Amino acid sequence: MKLGKAQSLEDVAGQVGACAVTILAVIIISALYVGREVFVPVALAILLSFVLARPVNMLQSLRVPRAVAAIVSVLFAFAVIFALGSLIATQLSRLAGDLPQYQSTIQAKITSLRGVAGGSSTLERAEGMLQDLSKELNRPKNAAPPSLNNPQTGTAAGRPVAPVPVEVLQPDPGTLANLRSLIAPLISPLAMTGIIVIFVIFILLQKEDLRNRLIRLAGTRDLQRTTAALDDAASRLSRLFLNQLLINSGFGLLIGIGLWLIGVPSPALWGILAAVLRFVPYIGSIIAAAFPLTLAVAVDPGWWMLAWTAALFFVIEPAIAQVIEPLVYGRSTGLSPVAVVISATFWTALWGPIGLVLATPLTVCLVVLGRHVERLAFLDVMFGDRPALSPPEIFYQRMLVGDPTEAAEKAEQFLKERSLSSYYDDVALKGLQLAQADLERDALDAVRLARIKETVLEFTEDLTDEVAQEPEGDEASTDAEAAAAVEETPASHAHDGLPVMKPNELKPQWRGDAPVLCIGGRSDIDEAAAMMLAHLCRAHGIGARAEAPSVLSTRNIFSLDTSHVALVCLSYLEISNSTHIRYAVRRLRRKAPQAKIIVALLSAEGAALPDGNESVQADAIVTTLRDAVAYCTDEASNTPPPQVIELPLSSVAM
Repeated sequence: MKLGKAQSLEDVAGQVGACAVTILAVIIISALYVGREVFVPVALAILLSFVLARPVNMLQSLRVPRAVAAIVSVLFAFAVIFALGSLIATQLSRLAGDLPQYQSTIQAKITSLRGVAGGSSTLERAEGMLQDLSKELNRPKNAAPPSLNNPQTGTAAGRPVAPVPVEVLQPDPGTLANLRSLIAPLISPLAMTGIIVIFVIFILLQKEDLRNRLIRLAGTRDLQRTTAALDDAASRLSRLFLNQLLINSGFGLLIGIGLWLIGVPSPALWGILAAVLRFVPYIGSIIAAAFPLTLAVAVDPGWWMLAWTAALFFVIEPAIAQVIEPLVYGRSTGLSPVAVVISATFWTALWGPIGLVLATPLTVCLVVLGRHVERLAFLDVMFGDRPALSPPEIFYQRMLVGDPTEAAEKAEQFLKERSLSSYYDDVALKGLQLAQADLERDALDAVRLARIKETVLEFTEDLTDEVAQEPEGDEASTDAEAAAAVEETPASHAHDGLPVMKPNELKPQWRGDAPVLCIGGRSDIDEAAAMMLAHLCRAHGIGARAEAPSVLSTRNIFSLDTSHVALVCLSYLEISNSTHIRYAVRRLRRKAPQAKIIVALLSAEGAALPDGNESVQADAIVTTLRDAVAYCTDEASNTPPPQVIELPLSSVAM
C-alpha cells in the first residue's frame, strides 16, 4: 500500500509538473504575441549585436574605445540599411510606373498559349482580367467607373443623357495638417528603428554584464565552465550570423548582376529581395525567384529571358548551398529540417513576415544556448540536428529492431573521419555493452538476443562489402548522426596505426583462409563481438572466422576444426566469473596446441578478473578489439622486430 501511495504521489507530481510547463508555455507564447511591438525590436537588436560584435572587437583591437566603436559600427550599419531601403523604394516606384507597358506582352503570350492548348477557359479568364486591369490603369483619375444599372446613363428619346459633373471641394488643411499627414505613417517605423539602435548600442556596451546575469540565471555551480561556454556560444553565433550575412549578400549581388545582364527590370530590387529572403531556409530562394521569373514573362516577347532567369537561380543557389556554405559553416547550422519548418511556422504566426525572416536565427540562438546551458538542454534536443540518443544507444536500438542496412550506412559515414577499429570500439562495442547490461537485469529474452546476433552478422556482412580494407579516415562526414559520433571519439582514432598485412608479409601458418578463430565466450552478445573482431582482422589482411559459444562445450569441442588455426580469441562482455574462461582456455589448449590463445575482456566495468588475469593461463589478455588485432598483426608478421642494442656504461660515458 505504501508503494502504491508513493507511485500515486509521483504520478500526481508528474502531472502537476506537466501542467505547470504547459501553462508557462502558453503564457510565454501569449506574451510574445501580445508584446510583439516590443519583442520584435529586441530580437532584431540581439541579432544585430551578434553581427556587429566582431567589427566592434576589430575596432577595439585598434585601440578605439568601446563606446566609440559600438556607436560607429551601429551608425554605419543603419546607414547601409537606410541606403538599401531608399534604393528599394526607388526601384519599386519605377517598376510600378512601367507595369502598364508589359500588358501587351502578357496578352500575346496568353493568346499563343491558348492557341497551342486549343482553347482554355482559364487562359480566357486570365486574358479578360488583364484587359479589365488595363482599363482601370488607363482610366483618367477623375473619371467615374462605368455602371450598367445607373439610370443617369440611360437613354431618353434615343439620345444618351450626359451625367452631371459634381465636384466636392475640401477646405485647405493648412501646413500643419499636411505635415501631420506626411509624418504620421513614418512615426512607427522611425520609433522601432530608434528602439533597435538604442538596444544594439547598449547590448554592445554591456556585453559582459549581460553575460554575467545570464550566468547567474543559469547557475554558478561551475563558474569557469559556464563562462567559457557562453563566451564560446556568443563567438560562434557572431561568426555564424556574420558569415550568413556575407554569404546572403554575395548571393543577392550575384543575382542582381545576373538579372542586369539578362535584362530583367529593377535588378537591384530583386537582388536585395533575394539576399533578405535567403535567410528563410528551403523556401526563401524559391520565393525570391518567383518575382523576377514572373517579370521575365511579362517583359520578353519570347521565352529566353525566363529560361536564363531560371537558370541563374538554379545554378547560383545550389553552388552556394552545396559548396560555399559547407566550407564556411562546416557541416550545418545545427538545426534539424523539421525544426526549421516548425520554427518558421511558429514565428510567422506570432510576428508575421518579420518573424519568417527571424525564425532561423532565433532558433539557432535557442539551440546554442541549449548546448551550453544545462538547464536549457531540452532546446537542443527539440530543435538541434544532433541525435537525441548517443551513438552506442542508436547502434543498440538498430540491432534491437533488426536494421543492419541503416547501421552500415551510418558506419560508412563515420569511417570517412575515423578508423574501423574506432567505430567498433567506440560505438558498436559500447552498444553491445548496453545489451549486456540489459541481459544481466533480465530485460532481454531469447528472441531479442537471437535478433541482435543475426543483425550484427548482417551488419558486418554489409560493411564488409563496402569496407574491404581499413579506410583512410581523412574525409569529411556530411551526416549529422555520424558527425555527432565523430565528435565523441578522440581525434587520435582517425588512424589506428595498425598495418594492413599483405600475403607476402605473413608467416606461412597465417596465410590460410581463417588462421584466426574468434569465439564468443558465453552468450549471443559475446558471439556478436567475435563477429566484429573477425571482420576487423579481415580488414587488416588476416583471414578470420567467428564461432558460437556452443563450440566450447565438452561435446562440441572435439568437432571444432582447428587444423589451420594459428590464433584463437575468446571474447567476453561479462567477466564476473573467471572459471568459465579458465576451462575454455584449457579445452582449446588440448584441441589446438599449436595456436596462440588470447582473451578479449570487453566489459564496460573493466578488465580485471576476480581471481586475477593470470589465472586463466592465456597467452595474452586484451581489453579492446584494436588491441586484439594489434596482437594478431604482431604474431602474423614475418618481419622480425627491431633489436635493441644495449651499450656498456663505459662506452656511454665516453
